[in-house]
Amino acid sequence: MRSIWNGSISFGLVTIPVKTYSATERTSSVSFMRIHEKDGAPIQYRKMCELDGKEVPNEEVGKGYQPPGDDTVVPVTDDELSRLPVPTGKALTILSFVDPSEIDPLQMDKAYYLGPNGASAAKPYALLREALEHHRKVALGKVAMRGRESLAMLRAHDGAIVMHQLLWPDQVRPAPDVVHEEVKLRENEMALAETLMDSLGELDPAELHDDYREAVEELAAAKLEGEEPVAPAPSASDAQVIDLTAALEKSVRAARSGRGEGAEPASVTPIRGRTATKKAAEKKPAARKSTADAPARKTAAKGGAKKSTARTAQKSTGGTTEKTARKTTGKSTARKATAKKTAAGKPRAKKSG
Repeated sequence: MRSIWNGSISFGLVTIPVKTYSATERTSSVSFMRIHEKDGAPIQYRKMCELDGKEVPNEEVGKGYQPPGDDTVVPVTDDELSRLPVPTGKALTILSFVDPSEIDPLQMDKAYYLGPNGASAAKPYALLREALEHHRKVALGKVAMRGRESLAMLRAHDGAIVMHQLLWPDQVRPAPDVVHEEVKLRENEMALAETLMDSLGELDPAELHDDYREAVEELAAAKLEGEEPVAPAPSASDAQVIDLTAALEKSVRAARSGRGEGAEPASVTPIRGRTATKKAAEKKPAARKSTADAPARKTAAKGGAKKSTARTAQKSTGGTTEKTARKTTGKSTARKATAKKTAAGKPRAKKSG
């Protein structure tokens, strides 16, 4: 692998000479060239001067800077750019160490591998790499490459240090008016979405490949052999989704089937069912309390019933005795009155001589 830039990492008072290698490969992606459809010949692009209309050779092509809001173009040479007082020239100055979650992925730009440049750089290089990996931090700094200063992030990866060029914060566009209105989501929809996320499982990066590139290569091979390209069958996933819940359930079944699992639908309790279950759960403690108090209430009821029976019996007996006594006394008094009356009405017997 060929180094594309040599510099150093400034870590406090420690300087680590490094070589920079491109960490990504874009030549494998599909690219097309413009051709003349009439005869298939490639179309060339020529550098033309807008002033005299003549073609400009590469050795006469230079750089110019146009200030914002101005039509004037200021010529700038490579020698002038090299003499600019850029503090990060040929050096990546580490400013701080932060948690990886603090880096906005929108700022991520091109990635480079950094390798130690020389035997003296091996130990400080390994020290920085191990420190980044052990503390699970990333280093933030500034670097000037190819005439431009940019933010940079260093992280440990696969036994090496990777440098990511970052966009400046003002280069990341805000997202106003992207979402125009708030949408209310139902509980069962959220549950199905989470179930679908769990059902998809883990992803093996080695299994990923560019389907579009393979299709283009097959198309080109078929045309070279004089065969007619076969149109792919339309995908069933292109159908318009109307019911979100039904689409989620179908997706869960498809994900489970793809992983060799059962295709049973996700068990999601509807909102009404959850509400009823919640209410029933809230009533259960009261029911247990009522059951626990039942024997006491039953005993109390029995005691009250006995007391009530005793009072009734006492009242009934007392009333009956009192009435019987009154009745007997009345009868006795009547008999005595009748006897007196009878005795008074009879003629007294005369005494003999």
